[in-house]
Amino acid sequence: MGIVDEDIQRVREATDLAELAREHIALKRVGRRFVGLCPFHQEKSGSFNVNPELGVYMCFGCQASGDAITFVRELEHLDFVGAVERLAQRAGITLRYTDANIGKDKQRKVRLQEAVGAAIDFYHQRLLGSDDAGNARKYLRSRGYDGDAARRFQIGFSPEGWDELSRHLQAEKFSREDLVEAGLSYVNKAQKLTDVFRGRLMFPIWDSRGEPCGFGARTLTGEDGPKYKNSSESAVYRKSQVLYGMHWAKADIVARNEVVICEGYTDVMAYHLAGVTNAVATCGTALADDHFVMLKNLTRKITLAYDTDSAGQTAAARCYAWEQRFEVQFQVAALPQGSDPGDLWPANSDTLTNSISGAKPFVEFRIDRLLGAADLATFEGRAIAGEQAARMVSEHPSELLRDQYAMRIADRLQIEANRLREMVTHFRKGGRPTLGSDKARSENERRGREQAHSKINPRELDALRFAVHAPEQIGHWLTEELFSDPIARETYHALLSAPTFDGARENASQRVATLLARLANEDPAVGHESLEVLAPRVTVNLVEAAGQRLMAELIRDGDERSIEVKRMLNALVGSREEGDYVSAEKHAYELLSWLKAGDETES
Repeated sequence: MGIVDEDIQRVREATDLAELAREHIALKRVGRRFVGLCPFHQEKSGSFNVNPELGVYMCFGCQASGDAITFVRELEHLDFVGAVERLAQRAGITLRYTDANIGKDKQRKVRLQEAVGAAIDFYHQRLLGSDDAGNARKYLRSRGYDGDAARRFQIGFSPEGWDELSRHLQAEKFSREDLVEAGLSYVNKAQKLTDVFRGRLMFPIWDSRGEPCGFGARTLTGEDGPKYKNSSESAVYRKSQVLYGMHWAKADIVARNEVVICEGYTDVMAYHLAGVTNAVATCGTALADDHFVMLKNLTRKITLAYDTDSAGQTAAARCYAWEQRFEVQFQVAALPQGSDPGDLWPANSDTLTNSISGAKPFVEFRIDRLLGAADLATFEGRAIAGEQAARMVSEHPSELLRDQYAMRIADRLQIEANRLREMVTHFRKGGRPTLGSDKARSENERRGREQAHSKINPRELDALRFAVHAPEQIGHWLTEELFSDPIARETYHALLSAPTFDGARENASQRVATLLARLANEDPAVGHESLEVLAPRVTVNLVEAAGQRLMAELIRDGDERSIEVKRMLNALVGSREEGDYVSAEKHAYELLSWLKAGDETES
């Protein structure tokens, strides 16, 4: 079930890809295309091309390609439906769904988000201007967060009353069901609506798209329940799928190719205020697989900004499993012993920034922590530390890294390297695949696709480029026999079988869709010559190449028809070399007709 196909096409047609891209990058016109710096990788000279007429982009640096929907999916890290909905909202288009219930579910979700958003405003204004929020403001100031910080992060305060938020939101036309389903209220035994959060400092939580979804609430007295209380699970809030601060940090995570994961809300605030704007935090839960499903498309570099005790207790097996499964790399921020980031703001803001630049790989952090606490002054102490370190190293799935750390530990403990290697091997029974094997494989596949495109005969690429940009100039010439490369032939069939360029890309394989995006962002014209002048040259060159291949086959098979093919080829080449493309085109048409007739006779 999904969005009605007709509406998806309406969204595509209503979206100017160049205007959409300009919301994120600067573009300049180059002929019929626009060129700018790629938003998907760092570069100094622009290789990102946009063809607004055909609605596709292509980066000739990182090979990213697609249409407006793909652009939004990749840049904002949404699924297909989410990207279409985002573009539909931008274009003012009301979408229809193949299942009517889906449309109702979407409307319901929007209503719950509106309720949470209204609660954010209520709590925030209460913090800023209400007398009963004095203790909340005092607490924030004691942690180094002033009014500007409270406004930046929209911190709030939930009043002590039983139903102040509930009454306020009902006056704003939200129903009892809205408030209960959004996790803002509950119905007590007397069947009265009661606020979930009372007398707490409120940290609003938004999802990665910036839609309000829930709260983290800190007690100010230490007497009423747990120190932190989070919104209950709802249609808009899944704590294992949400990271606090993600909507603020997402762009910087991509730009810096690193995410800093904290334990608490004030830790994120401290890092952001110190200039580390790629920091996020889990919301009352431990890191989970769903978090890495979200993060892996943004970055593969994960820095844990936990206090050193928490970081040391993080399960190595889980981290290594995540490293293999999601192709990420963990490191640990260099925070002072016993400190969390929130404690260091604002007096030690430099320490916060340095903690990220000085971060260590996870296994190195664990080993340094172990050896730092060990008795290295005696033989016995070094031996015990060596065995414990060897056990740590044995847990890592990379054989190369295990060997490197074994040598480093042996040198530090003055133990023979081979002896330590033997201990690592002893602890390492039933090992797992080498770290990064999947990553290497995916990289090889990507390079293979690029090489496959680069090996296509330039004449065939020229013809396909014309078929994309000016099919009226060359379309009547093209047949399957003129394409020797399998990808070129598949691309030709994709264009032939679809009435529109969008249809050709949508129904094509990934490699053909990528090639079509590339061709759409390459001009068929060279210099100042018109397409009308160039088209005959492209067709003549294409037919000549096909004729030469056929003649070689006929000669190899001893087929006398090679004599006739050679005659036509000579006539074509002679006219071409004289620059007489009118005659060359006639000879090319004669050869092409003969080839088709010959194939029909053979069959």
